[in-house]
Amino acid sequence: MPQLKHFPLPDVGEGLTEAEILGWKVSPGDTVAVNQVFVEIETAKAAVELPCAYAGKVVELLAEAGQTVEVGTPIISIDLDPEGTAPGEPVPDPAPAEAATNGQTATLVGYGPQATSSKRRPRKAPAPAAGAAQQALQGAMAGSAAAPAVPAQAAPTPAPVAPAPAPSGGSARGSVPLAKPPVRKLAKDLGVDLRALAGSGAGGVITRQDVETASAPATTAPAAPAGARERRVPIKGVRKATAQAMVQSAFTAPHVTEFLTVDVTPMMELRQRLKSHPEFQGVKVTPLAFAAKALCLAARRTPDVNATWDEQAGEIVYKDYVHLGIAAATPRGLVVPKVRDADGMSLRELAAALEALTTTAREGKTTPADMAGGTITITNVGVFGVDTGTPILNPGESAILAFGAIRDMPWVVDGQVVPRKVCQLALSFDHRVVDGQQGSQFLADVGALLADPSLAITY
Repeated sequence: MPQLKHFPLPDVGEGLTEAEILGWKVSPGDTVAVNQVFVEIETAKAAVELPCAYAGKVVELLAEAGQTVEVGTPIISIDLDPEGTAPGEPVPDPAPAEAATNGQTATLVGYGPQATSSKRRPRKAPAPAAGAAQQALQGAMAGSAAAPAVPAQAAPTPAPVAPAPAPSGGSARGSVPLAKPPVRKLAKDLGVDLRALAGSGAGGVITRQDVETASAPATTAPAAPAGARERRVPIKGVRKATAQAMVQSAFTAPHVTEFLTVDVTPMMELRQRLKSHPEFQGVKVTPLAFAAKALCLAARRTPDVNATWDEQAGEIVYKDYVHLGIAAATPRGLVVPKVRDADGMSLRELAAALEALTTTAREGKTTPADMAGGTITITNVGVFGVDTGTPILNPGESAILAFGAIRDMPWVVDGQVVPRKVCQLALSFDHRVVDGQQGSQFLADVGALLADPSLAITY
């Protein structure tokens, strides 16, 4: 008799309440092992691959790709005894952090000790051609494998709405359309159902051209109704988390923003010299690395910008370390990964860390842990050709520095107007923690270090 287990969606960190199913790595009928990655989900912070808690045979996928699921909701059903060799007895649910295999406890990759309660998914009316495994699953959910089938309309709990069947030529139910994250985002933006497409790429991968081709008829159809000129995209994932965080920050911390225009010609000249320095070979030293180093040095003289306002405790928490957040635009939206203990790094180490951090973020591989616990942030708006802005604080932080584009501009030097490399800085800070004098001093120090990097030896 089958021993069915339901794997609930776990909280992968930071108290998340829901996640979107990006894609399944297994299909019904596949055999899975403990700690085998079986699904990729997108939380409010990052894309995460989940390892399986049980070994056995996949009976059913309880959520579709693209569906948002609450933490604790079962997402997959697994038969622990597909060969039918063990008595059909209920199997207690282990904690999500552990699974029993051959009498030993295996720790699952990526899980903490927090236990997660699960609720059984309302059973569906059996399909006419349902197999033995499906019937067994329905019987187990109803409380008895021999219980008579109850029509969906008579069930005590509302039956879930079944997804629309995939059109001919598309992916079968339970299978995952093969497409890269940027292609998935494009499909969402254009309203294209990836399950309806046959990929033209290697191995059936859906390409950008496939999505654009599928959307072309809808965008060029004559006499389209007024509603066709609008698109509605669900607010979820990174966009939802960013919106909530920005609203919380904007209406909790009293923001003050100050601006400074800086001649960074000496910094750019030093950057050029470092390109030929043996120690910096193989490392891309960007202007952002200089700004990060200047921020860390300036924070030593004004520790208030690196502090946190703790409303509940009625305290200001001063940090003796700098976990530097770098705001990065990615295909999934705005994320802010951290460079841990940035204040203890040399310029070369900072440059290497920033390069690795931004590459990981753009590939969508930043983990939730890498985006938690920041103390101060830089947003590099200059990469978009923007001079400056009024950045909003990350919740829990007291300052954020906007680093603008570096431009050739006329500048007065020794009474003469000459062309120089000039950029603008903007500092937003929490006026509960940082007074105007302290914020101004910090911004002036950052500007002075960018205008004359040799001052760093005096800090």
